[in-house]
Amino acid sequence: MERLVIIGASGHGKVIADIAKKNGYDEIFFLDDNDELTICGKYPVVGKVDDFSKYDCKFIIAIGNNAVREKIQTKLENSNKKIAILIHPNATIADDVEIGKGTVVMAGAVINSAVKIGKGCIVNTCSSVDHECIIGDYCHISVGAHLAGIVHLGDRVFVGAGVATAQCIVVCSDVIIGVGAAVVRDIEEKGTYVGVPAKRLK
Repeated sequence: MERLVIIGASGHGKVIADIAKKNGYDEIFFLDDNDELTICGKYPVVGKVDDFSKYDCKFIIAIGNNAVREKIQTKLENSNKKIAILIHPNATIADDVEIGKGTVVMAGAVINSAVKIGKGCIVNTCSSVDHECIIGDYCHISVGAHLAGIVHLGDRVFVGAGVATAQCIVVCSDVIIGVGAAVVRDIEEKGTYVGVPAKRLK
């Protein structure tokens, strides 16, 4: 029997639970710090986040905030817990792609050849990561975002829905790129970037 604990009982968690079911997990349950939650979708919420130590099975974190996801996954790693990788069966992934533990790839995503994706990332629905991109740890590539070839993202980069990048772009760590932005030059300073072309908010 394949068991999975999902940390974070939210809409995002429901999507991850569906992917887990399609990956063959037959016992799925949630941990969340909201005392009012008892169920997420059709799966039970059985305790709080710090109750993870009670369970000897695989874990995945269903929290969109990159920094929070990093904090919880680091705690799991330090406790020697097993951390899953989940890939929707309708995602398209080249044979030579490297994907770190704790990363989730949603339906319709395309990840092309020679891409390296760090741990704890989200590659969301119908997004694409083209050839030879390097994605740091705890990044989130949102719904319908598209990274052209040879893009390099640092750690904890949030790429908003519908974002597009030019080829060979480098983005430093701790950057937020707003919905629909077009990144046409390197981003070398952390902060929030919006618009076409993307510019840093003062």
